[in-house]
Amino acid sequence: MDATLNFYNNNTSSSSSSASSLSSPTPDKTTRRRLHRRRESPLIGKFFRRRIYLYALLLLLFLSGAITFVGPFFTMLYLNPLPGSVYRSHEVFQNLLEEIQSDTSLQIQLSDVWKYKMKLKEKKPCETPTSRQDLEANIGNQHYLIVEANGGLNQQRGSICNAVAVAGLLNASLLIPRFDFHNVWRDSSEFGDIYDEEHFIATLKEYVNVVRELPKELLEDYDFNISNIPNFRVPAWASASYYLEEVYPVLKEQRIVRIAPFANRLDSSLPPHIQYLRCLANFKALRFSIPIRTLAKKLVKRMTIDSSGSGGKYVSVHLRFEEDMVAFSCCVYDGGKSEQLEMESIREKGWGDKFKRKDYVIDPGRFRISGRCPMTPLEVGMMLRGMGFANTTPIYLAAGKIYGADKNLAPLRKMFPLLRSKDLLATPNELASFQGYSSRLAALDYIVCFVSEVFVTTQGGNFPHFLMGQRKFQYWHSKTIIPDKRKLVVLLHNTTLSWQTFKSEMQVMLEESDHKGIAIPKIKKWTRKNTIYANPFPECQCLQESLFSN
Repeated sequence: MDATLNFYNNNTSSSSSSASSLSSPTPDKTTRRRLHRRRESPLIGKFFRRRIYLYALLLLLFLSGAITFVGPFFTMLYLNPLPGSVYRSHEVFQNLLEEIQSDTSLQIQLSDVWKYKMKLKEKKPCETPTSRQDLEANIGNQHYLIVEANGGLNQQRGSICNAVAVAGLLNASLLIPRFDFHNVWRDSSEFGDIYDEEHFIATLKEYVNVVRELPKELLEDYDFNISNIPNFRVPAWASASYYLEEVYPVLKEQRIVRIAPFANRLDSSLPPHIQYLRCLANFKALRFSIPIRTLAKKLVKRMTIDSSGSGGKYVSVHLRFEEDMVAFSCCVYDGGKSEQLEMESIREKGWGDKFKRKDYVIDPGRFRISGRCPMTPLEVGMMLRGMGFANTTPIYLAAGKIYGADKNLAPLRKMFPLLRSKDLLATPNELASFQGYSSRLAALDYIVCFVSEVFVTTQGGNFPHFLMGQRKFQYWHSKTIIPDKRKLVVLLHNTTLSWQTFKSEMQVMLEESDHKGIAIPKIKKWTRKNTIYANPFPECQCLQESLFSN
């Protein structure tokens, strides 16, 4: 019984134990993983701590390498900018001034500067506008074209020539072009103040009827105010077909069409007989007014007298370093913070918020490397001396009011003491009627540059565009120097540059400029860059006559 009792008691204990164990839940996989982690946590913690130390060590090594290898990159980026991106010409000039002034080798003789002659291989007869595009033969006396030319002197000139072409294309009478007043140029001159109206009308009369006034019965419909005439918005660089298909029907119906603004509103490529009208207008019909020609002749005579040491020959330089041009370029020179603030003020005054738009990126370094920055007087002087022009060479400076004139013109005067301008050649009384009229002053420069033995353009634009074309038209082989500014800024970035190296590079640049200057491009289709205004041959060759004959 004891045994049986003991047996029973033991089984009861086992059963109780089993029942107890069965009554508690069996641990699931998540619980086991947690228990497993708790058991392993000391080892894992040590492992992670070692990895953290390793990562910290690697980070320190990386930072050390960054300082060692990336540091010089940032130093180069900020302290050693890309060649040509920073204006250092004034430093180079100071380093080389003594050599420049003492150098008398390889002096160019102005009497022998035209080494290359233009050779016109292709000869084309001029196609005069005898056909009228199948338009009504009598429409020209009843229908009128009005244009408003905007921009400076030569942009307006292009608009006038294009207006003549459009009037011929549409067989309409052309009202003497009106000039738009702009905040930058601020010139209220009218057509007759700048050009000889009588000569313009008489020269074109066989091809285009030009009138000074509109018929009273036509103006009556607009309260005798031309501004009340609806403006026909023509897209830029519109084709001849656009004018025939879109503008002509309106002209035929309303008898009058007004287009404003009119700059760049006609394609460069036109039918030959209409292109002829452009040639006729630019190279023959447009002659400066008597007051402009009279004073310009005096300036040329005085410039010739001052150039007696070189046989009366001189070099003209079109310098675009006026305040508005420097501001518009967004380039940076050596004027520091004060220059920056001054240029920002001029930009805001002349162009409003144009330069503050989000899509307009101002990057002076990139602008300079790409050759977009106006050359300073100092750079022009160094270039010409390097090319071989002696310090006795007479220089005529065509420009408006030079930015920081006293400071910036001083180096050029050191290199070329015979430096002249219209302000030095004319008396205050002679210039009095021209003051405040930028286009009339620019016309004086245009004529004096036209007569010069060598013309130097420094910035491009409409002035050299038209002048180079007219010099080619008149002389066939006129010398123009067009600097390679991308190459020049890289050279003038190096403050350790030697004078001999610079001279060698400038003489190569001169040779390249000469070859380009006498080249007659084979133009299959006229473009915005290749126009008859800059490249008159062969299209305009039959009109070749003296431009300033009286």
